[in-house]
Amino acid sequence: MELRGITKRFPGVVANHDIDITVRRGTVHALVGENGAGKSTLMKILYGMQKPDEGTIAVDGEQVSFHNPGDAIARGIGMVHQHFMLADYLTVLENVVLGSEKLYGIGDRARARIKEISDAYGLGIRPDAMVEDLGVADRQRVEILKVLYRGARTLILDEPTAVLVPQEVDALFDNLRELKAEGLTVIFISHKLGEVLSVADEITVIRRGTTVGTADPANTTTKQLAELMVGSELPSPETRESTVTDTPMLTVDDLRLTATDPDGVVRAVLDGITFTIHKGEVLGIAGVEGNGQSELVDAIMGMRAPDHGVLTLDGADISRTPTRKRREDGMAVIPEDRHRHGLLLEAPLWENRILGHVTEKPNSRGAFLDIKAARADTERIVREYDVRTPGIEVTAASLSGGNQQKLIVGREMSHSPKLLIAAHPTRGVDVGAQAQIWDQIREARHEGLAVLLISADLDELIGLSDTLRVMYRGRLVADADPATITPEELGSAMTGAARGHLEHTESGTETGPGTGPVPGTDAESGPDTADTDPRDGGEDR
Repeated sequence: MELRGITKRFPGVVANHDIDITVRRGTVHALVGENGAGKSTLMKILYGMQKPDEGTIAVDGEQVSFHNPGDAIARGIGMVHQHFMLADYLTVLENVVLGSEKLYGIGDRARARIKEISDAYGLGIRPDAMVEDLGVADRQRVEILKVLYRGARTLILDEPTAVLVPQEVDALFDNLRELKAEGLTVIFISHKLGEVLSVADEITVIRRGTTVGTADPANTTTKQLAELMVGSELPSPETRESTVTDTPMLTVDDLRLTATDPDGVVRAVLDGITFTIHKGEVLGIAGVEGNGQSELVDAIMGMRAPDHGVLTLDGADISRTPTRKRREDGMAVIPEDRHRHGLLLEAPLWENRILGHVTEKPNSRGAFLDIKAARADTERIVREYDVRTPGIEVTAASLSGGNQQKLIVGREMSHSPKLLIAAHPTRGVDVGAQAQIWDQIREARHEGLAVLLISADLDELIGLSDTLRVMYRGRLVADADPATITPEELGSAMTGAARGHLEHTESGTETGPGTGPVPGTDAESGPDTADTDPRDGGEDR
């Protein structure tokens, strides 16, 4: 595959400028660059979603012109987007066959083919599950399955490891190597430079919309790659100085929540969750997605009413307080899915800045919105958080995923919150933005901010957390010491395997601020740590 002189302009910005890339058949070719560098735009051009203003594309030596994704699919190109392209109110089967009904029909043959692909690649997807009932990780698996179902020979994967634990990343990379051995080609987009170096055969670096060079993974370090991307060293989330106080900020006592799954079975998605976060403390929750983390965030934010339990914020009972009042009382949230729960994609940036904070200064003056002040503060966030945009009147949909994330972080940190619920705060952002977000959390933590951190980036969890707990099937089943635990050990604990450097704890057992287990202990995981993955049919969603 050859891309020559690719240029794409939008009003007020040049997304791609004279880009040249050559991708060899049967290789994993990585594409890296900072947020807003033009990676996603380039891949949308290759997938037929957008047409270049200038330049040519050749596939297997033949020049092609794609007018839509159907043209790209016909040439064996499939894409898994960073933000999924799924219909929530359809089943997995319906999403997969949509637009490809002629391949295997829409009945038993299609169901059998989906199961065959799912089993072959260990995706664990049920064809009749409703997409709206799936977590982020399972939605990604559906997208990968959809591409393979269409017989793609070239796979474009945009941030495919963002929601995976280390063991799952290793399994994915093994699959990629198998695909490569069979002659398939993978274009791999990621901000995790260590992963890029471990899986890629070649790397192309894009900066400010143009190619700045190629790198050989065998002779390149993460530091060199980061400097090529953004001109700075690779940041580290490492935080070891303690700012934890004895003052409780958030107390969760015996929180329980049930939900009915697609088969009509009522399951416990939160089972006796108890913990306390103190001022100046970051409590990290580790767990494979789909084990109750999303429901925990919803319950704390007041978006879902629990069946039982008491929530206390800064000494006040908020168990029945509406979401807006919880925000006004000092609760902020970085949602795990910025498109579904964090942004109005077709609204301008300044309207997204006031989202969730319409009653707070500077967005309001008495009973009225202060549009002028809101616009001015949006300009400030754009400057301070380096949101790459031609202006605050453009829609949120026009920003890259990482710049959307920086806008959300800037919005939520602008109201001096008492408690920040950060669900995957650096997902999809480049190394420079990642360092900035980590610094913001550290600085606010030093000023007394309490943080509930949920992340699939285990280095981030270990580096930022003062206290670390493992969530499995809706329960807190173990504590980990961030000072001694490794990502591999934590990943094993998340999937229910044996736990080194972990201490078993019942969900209802409270631990003090900053306390950790004795390093090297190997406790059993308790009654819910079965050998089966919670996503295999009996998932708690």
